[in-house]
Amino acid sequence: MNILVTGGAGYIGSHACKALARAGHTPVTLDNFDYGHRRAVKWGPLVEGDLADSALLRRTVGEYEIDAVMHFAAYAYVGESMTDPGKYFRNNVANTINLLDVMAEYSVDSIVFSSTCATYGVPDSVPIDERHPQKPVNPYGESKLFIERALHWYSVAHGIRVAALRYFNAAGADPDNEIGEDHEPETHLIPLVIATALGKRSHVDVYGSDYPTPDGTAIRDYIHVTDLAAAHVQALEKLQTAPDNLFLNLGTGQGYSVREVISMVGQVSGRTVDARMVPRRAGDPPALVAAPGLAQATLGWQPAHSSLRTIIETALRWHETGMQFAPGNSGQEATTPG
Repeated sequence: MNILVTGGAGYIGSHACKALARAGHTPVTLDNFDYGHRRAVKWGPLVEGDLADSALLRRTVGEYEIDAVMHFAAYAYVGESMTDPGKYFRNNVANTINLLDVMAEYSVDSIVFSSTCATYGVPDSVPIDERHPQKPVNPYGESKLFIERALHWYSVAHGIRVAALRYFNAAGADPDNEIGEDHEPETHLIPLVIATALGKRSHVDVYGSDYPTPDGTAIRDYIHVTDLAAAHVQALEKLQTAPDNLFLNLGTGQGYSVREVISMVGQVSGRTVDARMVPRRAGDPPALVAAPGLAQATLGWQPAHSSLRTIIETALRWHETGMQFAPGNSGQEATTPG
C-alpha cells in the first residue's frame, strides 16, 4: 500500500517509515519541518508542507494514490501546551480535521493515529488499561482525546477505519543506528541523562524525590521506538480485516523510576551522571504504566527491544557516535505534487 505518513520526518514517524518499507509498503512523508529532519526521510518520497494546506493534501493524496494514513504530525510539548493552548488546538485538532476531510473526499478509508497516555491524565490506578477514564490535565492530552472522539464520528459518517494507539514513553533509537531521537528543545528523560553522561550537560534535574514510589522518584513505562513502529504497521494491516476500530495502549507493563534510568545509563556508559533533586512539576503523576494486554492480543504484538538496557544501549550509541541530525536542509529533496 501507499501510506501517507504525516510527520514522517520526526522521531517516531521516521521509524514507522522504515518499518513500513521493510513490510513492503511505500511511505510518503508529509512534513513541515517544524521539528522533523530531512535526513530522517530515507524510505520513500517526501512532500514538504503543512496539514493546514488542504489543496496540498488533495494533490498529495491524488498523485501518490494514497491507500491509508499514519498520522504523527502533532505538537507534543506538555509545558508549552499549557502556556500556548491555541497552538496545540490549531495544529493537533484543526489541521487533523483538514486531513480527515480530505481522506473522506478521496475515500481513503484507514488511519493509524498517534495518540497518547496523556489522554488519561492523572491515573486513578496503575497499570492503566483502555477502560480507564480519559481525563486529560493539559491541552496536549485534550487535543489528542478530541481527535480520538472525532475519529469515531468520521468512522460512523464516512466508513474510515481507525486504529488509535495510546503510547507511553517512546525511547531508544533504531538498532541499525540510521535514525534516532533529536529534539530541540529536548525534554525527554533518557536523552537528557545520556547528554549528561557524555558531558554535554552539567547535570540532569530530577523533578521530585518524595513520590509514593519505592525510591521516591516518578515511574514511567518506556517503550522502544522500533517496537512502537512495528505496532503501527501491525495495526495498519489489522485494520484491513478488523470488524471494529482499535483503541489500544502501547507499553510494556513494566515501569522504571527516574533513579533506575539514571543508574542504567551510568552502567551502560561507564560514566557518572550528576543528578540534582528539584521540586515536583505540577501535574506529574507518581506512576504511568500501561496494561498492554489488549494490544498484544489484538495485534499479536510483542515488544522485542524494550528492556531498559536495550533502550539505553541504542540511544547511547546514537548520541555517542555523533549521528544526531544536523540542522539545515541536507538530505532528500522535497517534492510538491502538481
